[in-house]
Amino acid sequence: MSSPNTPEFPSSAVAIIGMAGRFPGSPDVDAFWRNLRDGVEGITFFTEDELRAEGVSDELLARPNYVRARGSVEGVDRFDASFFNYRVRDAELMDPQIRFFLETCWEAMESAGYDAAEYPGSVGVYGGASFPSYYMHHRIRDRSVFDGEDGWQVSTLTENDFLTTHVSYRMRLRGPSMNVQTACSTSLVAVHVATQALLNGECDMAMAGGVSIGVPSRRGYLHNPGHIASPDGHCRAFDADAAGTVEGEGVGIVVLKKLDRALEDGDNVLAVILATAVNNDGEHKAGYTAPGVSGQAEVISEAQAVAGVDPASVTYVEAHGTGTPLGDPIEITALKEAFGAAGGEGWCAIGAVKTNVGHLDAASGITGLIKTVQALGHAQIPPTLHFRAPNPKLGIEGSPFYVADRLREWTVPDGGPRRAGVSSFGIGGTNAHTVLQEAPPREPSAPARPYSLLVLSARTPASLERQTENLVRWLEENPHAELADVAYTLQVGRRPLTQRRSVLCRTVAEAVDALRTLDPERVRTAVDPYRMTPVVFLFPGQGAQHVGMGREIYAHEPVFRAELDRCCELLRPHLGLDLRDVLHPPIGREDEAAARLRQTALTQPALFVVEYALAKLWMSWGLEPEGFAGHSIGEYVAACLAGVMSLDDALRLVAARGALMQEMPAGAMLSVSLAEEEVRAILPTELDVCTVNGPALTVVGGPAEAVDAFAARLQARDVHHQRLHTSHAFHSRMMDGAVARFEEVVRGVALRAPEVPFLSNLTGGWITDAQATDPRYWADHLRGTVRWDENLRAILSEPERVVLEVGPGRGLATLARRHPARDRRMLILHSLPHLKDEGGEQETLWTTVQALWHEGVEPKWPRVYDGLRRLRLRLPTYPWDHGRYWLGVRDAATQESHAFLPRGNHAMKKDVTAPRNEFEAGVVEIFQELFGLENLGIYHNFFHLGGDSLLAVQLARRIRDRFGVQVPLRAIWDIRTAAEVAVLVARGLDADAPGADGQGAHESELQLAEPQPA
Repeated sequence: MSSPNTPEFPSSAVAIIGMAGRFPGSPDVDAFWRNLRDGVEGITFFTEDELRAEGVSDELLARPNYVRARGSVEGVDRFDASFFNYRVRDAELMDPQIRFFLETCWEAMESAGYDAAEYPGSVGVYGGASFPSYYMHHRIRDRSVFDGEDGWQVSTLTENDFLTTHVSYRMRLRGPSMNVQTACSTSLVAVHVATQALLNGECDMAMAGGVSIGVPSRRGYLHNPGHIASPDGHCRAFDADAAGTVEGEGVGIVVLKKLDRALEDGDNVLAVILATAVNNDGEHKAGYTAPGVSGQAEVISEAQAVAGVDPASVTYVEAHGTGTPLGDPIEITALKEAFGAAGGEGWCAIGAVKTNVGHLDAASGITGLIKTVQALGHAQIPPTLHFRAPNPKLGIEGSPFYVADRLREWTVPDGGPRRAGVSSFGIGGTNAHTVLQEAPPREPSAPARPYSLLVLSARTPASLERQTENLVRWLEENPHAELADVAYTLQVGRRPLTQRRSVLCRTVAEAVDALRTLDPERVRTAVDPYRMTPVVFLFPGQGAQHVGMGREIYAHEPVFRAELDRCCELLRPHLGLDLRDVLHPPIGREDEAAARLRQTALTQPALFVVEYALAKLWMSWGLEPEGFAGHSIGEYVAACLAGVMSLDDALRLVAARGALMQEMPAGAMLSVSLAEEEVRAILPTELDVCTVNGPALTVVGGPAEAVDAFAARLQARDVHHQRLHTSHAFHSRMMDGAVARFEEVVRGVALRAPEVPFLSNLTGGWITDAQATDPRYWADHLRGTVRWDENLRAILSEPERVVLEVGPGRGLATLARRHPARDRRMLILHSLPHLKDEGGEQETLWTTVQALWHEGVEPKWPRVYDGLRRLRLRLPTYPWDHGRYWLGVRDAATQESHAFLPRGNHAMKKDVTAPRNEFEAGVVEIFQELFGLENLGIYHNFFHLGGDSLLAVQLARRIRDRFGVQVPLRAIWDIRTAAEVAVLVARGLDADAPGADGQGAHESELQLAEPQPA
């Protein structure tokens, strides 16, 4: 929507890159815009029965000036407490304003395309809330709901002082976390403070906004003539019949970043803040609660001056617009004073969101800001409701202003950028004004990879299903979206959770079809544990090579391309050619290249450079292998990556090794499906055991005639065997002539102890420092038997590992999958396809990324896009799985869903072990009271349930009150379960703690208690 001649922005410009909110009649900012555009009023008029249910008396309902209207939001009693790891009791105590603010901050950050915990800079939080009426409402009605609660704990969950710090804590934010409180202007002042913090370098990104949720939410109000409240539940800002506003509630958050950085980062800039200003009226007004002309005019002029804009360039103002007989004329007078005669008559539209949703108090300023951002983005000015004729006291005729009473296309006569002002004025005189400009055009993203991996994750199955539906709907509504940008946003902009779903696809249409049908052939869905899964890289040896290996990866992956180019340049003086001409020959010269690649002198360097470049690609993506294993020449890749030899030296050795081995007499190799001992028992003296690839898979080698004769004997015995396509008998006595000469070459390079463990082909076990740094080891490696079966046994001994073949084909992965030592749960993957596989290299590579992600091996997604500019998109945000949390009300479904969700790295136990004695019964009862949960057992874990330092204090106090035992806080930090606490209580009473069999508990029982499932 931006104009082609958008001017340069000042260095102080701040981008709005994300936003979220809930408003009367609008569950999100998009529904909010549709209602604004369509002129839909969000005020609810309640029935008498609805109001009686909220405790409104018949006496109050009968009063003629009781107006049964309010701008209310849905779900005041709802919260996804489990998502944020709040215990049930804390969620019940928590003021709905904090709940709404927290969830909306999460949504806003996701709308910006960020997982704030992974953002490398600091993120600040600035916001404010209205009076916390939830606590007072319940204390007045039934103070017993707070019995037994720690006053400090209650205050941290109900008071406004803790609004922003709950967000910082739960979202893992390290930037400033500041509450702002200036009455009606709170949220726009919060935007000002956040903007200044960004410009001062106090944080790199910021969330700002406000919330106002009253309790009860469904209620009316008393109208008194001359006061701020409307007599009929409608706000008629600037209208001749304006008589006041109506109370509303809601929440709004914007995400801010300096514009230059946002453009560099590929953020979705929704609008640009050119300047903000804040001041106070002082005494220059009729009274403390009255608005002041001079203060409002000055704050508007100051903001425009800081922005460096001509008032005539501002073509829309979102006014404070309360619709009061006093406030509206003062605001228009201030606007006329600030703008002067700029632009001529009727130049600038004015509007007021309070006519749509009412006065949102601490959230009113952010509501007007979000409305204006939407208007800029859609290039439309929505109507101000209930406007028929201007209030004569405004004196608006002949001024630059007119009231936008209908939907208008937002055009700028001189073709300049769309600019707007947003005002918010607080009772007490704190005024705020912001100057906005439409977003600049986005630069396109880089060419995309052939495949895109869409990843979705949630805390619960229900949320995952809604998340999938929401994404499908978005893709259907945006069929021309760049799929790679969708994938990028989902990867870098969402917190990875346990319920996971993914699809690898090439087009938006493919993605929609797969996700709508949930075709298991294309869509993977699984519950994935939070865990750090170790990875071991396997590097294949000679025989896996083929012309064209790595070609697709070379074309699309900058890291792979750079590393392969580097290796090939370093090999030029050793090979006398550019190896890329052999690896990736021009069309029509493939056969010639294949013949050259069969030469050992080129085969081994070719395998090395592809495997090395592929390993560097994986590692650049954040995979940090705990170890390596390479088959024959593959061990050189392992040694180089482990730091034993530099890349220059490794390439020099590989080139020399290949050349020397090629000089040896020609020979042949045969794979035999027998164990090594069985082969040796029948092996002719002319042949050697070259490789032991498995318990019943042995490779022998020697002169071709002897190999053929042995093959005939095996055929007669009906023993399966296969002649390998090799020119020499590697790892046999036919290599003896190269050993000493190669050792001299190795002595010319520096060898260092490995920094990462890798397995030795010669010994079958993990290589020692002495072996890795001994030139003789590498000489013997050329000749000795490759003990791959033992290498595999060492790797497969740890079933938690992921095994990843890094090189062409899937030969080593196949050997590992078939190995009898493999635990069937172990994930074994390969990076590139076999020549006969249908899928291409990019598909295979990204299918492996997909499998790793589901295993909990998280790529460092930003690194995956190094050198590939991608754009963040505003995609659907997290669909909450709300439960009901309200003081005095216990919802059974909420209890069940809350109690057994994963907590961090732990899953809570569903089967409950009942108390076995009075101590356990008492402690379990205390646990249930503390956490607001029922049906807990003795092995439920204090910390997994959501325990923290404040709760530990309460636990110790309740134990003291119930049992007369003082349990030290230090002991509480050391124990875990209710059973363990019961043992401490029993000891404190100088009594034995009975166990399950009625006998006394001993020291060993404390040690055994911890591993119990919880």
